[in-house]
Amino acid sequence: MSEVVYDMRELKRARYAVAAVFAVHGAVTGSFATRVPWIQDHAGLSTGQLGFALAFTALGASVSMPLAGRISHRFGSRAALRGLMALWTLALVLPSQAPNLIGLCLAMFTFGATAGMADVAMNALGVEIERGLDKSIMSSLHGMWSAGALIGSAGGTLAAHLGSDARVHHALAAATLTVLGVVACRWVLDLQPTADEEAPPRFALPPRSALLIGAVGFCAVFAEGASLDWSAVYLQDELGSSDGLAAASTTGFMLTMAVARLVGDAVVNRFGAVRTVRAGGVLAVLGGLLIVVADHPAVAMSGFALLGLGIAVVVPLCFAAAGRSGPNPSQAIAGVATITYTSGLVAPSVIGSLAQATSLMVSFGLVTVLAGGLAAFAGVLRAGDRDRPKVVSPPNAAVPGPRP
Repeated sequence: MSEVVYDMRELKRARYAVAAVFAVHGAVTGSFATRVPWIQDHAGLSTGQLGFALAFTALGASVSMPLAGRISHRFGSRAALRGLMALWTLALVLPSQAPNLIGLCLAMFTFGATAGMADVAMNALGVEIERGLDKSIMSSLHGMWSAGALIGSAGGTLAAHLGSDARVHHALAAATLTVLGVVACRWVLDLQPTADEEAPPRFALPPRSALLIGAVGFCAVFAEGASLDWSAVYLQDELGSSDGLAAASTTGFMLTMAVARLVGDAVVNRFGAVRTVRAGGVLAVLGGLLIVVADHPAVAMSGFALLGLGIAVVVPLCFAAAGRSGPNPSQAIAGVATITYTSGLVAPSVIGSLAQATSLMVSFGLVTVLAGGLAAFAGVLRAGDRDRPKVVSPPNAAVPGPRP
């Protein structure tokens, strides 16, 4: 794409619009997650069948993510994101409609496919805005996703407490979030390909740079998935805590990640992505060690909080690094996203299998080792890192960007 000049006000407006899109995306996830027990009962599934059906979410995302770049090339970034977000928000109604295992598998595949394509499209736009502003914004964008997920889960918790039918709850939530998402997309950047620019392939292996960056993201998402799914079980089974205290540990972990992401850009802009991830890896290792040696729930909860703090900004920085690593940001981001989604899929089952063979303490020992990988391999994020001197533009200065 050739060069064009963006007004700083346009970039700032686009940043807030994409932040709203991230929040809407997260709210769909939060709205769904809280009604999984209702969906399980409605479809008449066992725990094993439910786990099998939920695996189709990651499968759908992995298959569809490479298509996002081609869709953006065909329709332009704004129209593509608007359409993909509408598909994602409307897909919220599908799981609660599933009458059986086969229906839920199909619903979750579609749910994951629409989530993955919208995820790639909004992250690619976030990377473009970050490049134009010449400062880190990806952490706060993912913080908005976490905030949206918390809001969605709060609404779902209230709906479940009131005993509402998930089909009604999700229909109302989908309608509301679709409107919010479509309106927010009105102000995102509208990147258009030039006439002689080739369309990206429908399916392509991620570049080598994305594989290395994705490996770092894999470590972070593995720790995140393990903590979200097993932290409450760890406090109950290993430390004998109450149900309420165990649930509070999971909520505290989510809140720590959300807050850290919202404020993480200031740290990244000050120290750069590499040093931030290395420091986060050290914090995550300390948190993992506290979890492993904990003899009291408070110690383990402190460990989970440190773990969440340490890994919070890693995935946003991996997406940012992928978007700067080559000529096709969407393809690189799709490669990293596929790897991280895979990590989120395998983490809970690996932790459970290892715990059954040994103990949850040993399982979180593995999490601690992988957290150490963040500190060891953070250097792969160096390409395009923010360690270079900043070029600060006047408030209304124009900055270069791709020409529509």
